[in-house]
Amino acid sequence: MHAMILNKAAPIEEMPLVWSERPDPVPGPGEVRVAVRCCAICRTDLHVIEGDIHPPELPIIPGHQIVGVVDALGPDCRRLAPGTRVGIAWLRHACGVCRFCVAGRENLCEFSHYTGFHVDGGFAEYAVVPEAFAYELPDAYDDVSAAPLLCAGIIGYRALERCNLRAGAPLGIFGFGSSAHIVLSIARRRGHEVYVVTRGEGHQALAREMGAAWCGTDAGQIPTKLGAAIIFAPAGGIVPAALASLDRGGTLALAGIHMSPIPSLDYDKFLYGERDIHPVTANTRVDGRELLTEVAAAGIKPHTVVYPLKDANRALQDMKAGRIEGTGVLWVGA
Repeated sequence: MHAMILNKAAPIEEMPLVWSERPDPVPGPGEVRVAVRCCAICRTDLHVIEGDIHPPELPIIPGHQIVGVVDALGPDCRRLAPGTRVGIAWLRHACGVCRFCVAGRENLCEFSHYTGFHVDGGFAEYAVVPEAFAYELPDAYDDVSAAPLLCAGIIGYRALERCNLRAGAPLGIFGFGSSAHIVLSIARRRGHEVYVVTRGEGHQALAREMGAAWCGTDAGQIPTKLGAAIIFAPAGGIVPAALASLDRGGTLALAGIHMSPIPSLDYDKFLYGERDIHPVTANTRVDGRELLTEVAAAGIKPHTVVYPLKDANRALQDMKAGRIEGTGVLWVGA
């Protein structure tokens, strides 16, 4: 199979992903092989490629928002048949027996494995996943539209749940990339006004088009106190301004897998008044199923920009520079 492979971490401007040929993977017990049609890109991919987070081994094939069709079954598969369209997300294994798994918090499993990090991901013609961690996808979505839901959507959904947004309260979003634009649609459908803080003029225009009540670059100009806020940008320096925008009793969710250092916080100014900070760590399969059900029922469709698989470096450069309105998706299938 052909794939874009990371041999050594480097800035994406140095084109570190290399077009290569690999043997087709063979599914093991309880695993299915998926013929990949497309794979959305994600800031987590960028963190892996640039060395902000370190996979156990290199080389690795990144990519964890995969849409494709099951084309081979390993021994002991019981649920999926060849020809079934499925999605593969970031979480690909949890032990099922630890204190976190049995409490319904498999995202905190200390023995968890991740697609495109522990094992090869979807910047390739084939990918392998445990059958239990493959998502059957709603028919309402074509392949390209489904791909961003598998991380941007799922993580955004978990962040929205973690921010404890009360009914009818306004929501603040800091950064307006892949996850944020899906969350805006969900929050609007649930009846919330949404206020967006982002530097990019294109991102501001998209947020307004999608129904944001206010957009700007300065959180201090938000015209109301927020019931909750979510930071999607990997910038810890935003945290004080986001906390200052909250009403008393509000919650700030931090949605990224990696974030630059958070500055020292003045307790009286930023935290007193029972303002909470809730980080987000990966997702559970329940998050994934609930997200897919809600967006399908609501008719929410991600904004996408499609690139050929060979242009993965360019797509990630565009994402890093803020040139993509919505989510970049690598097209793999014929």
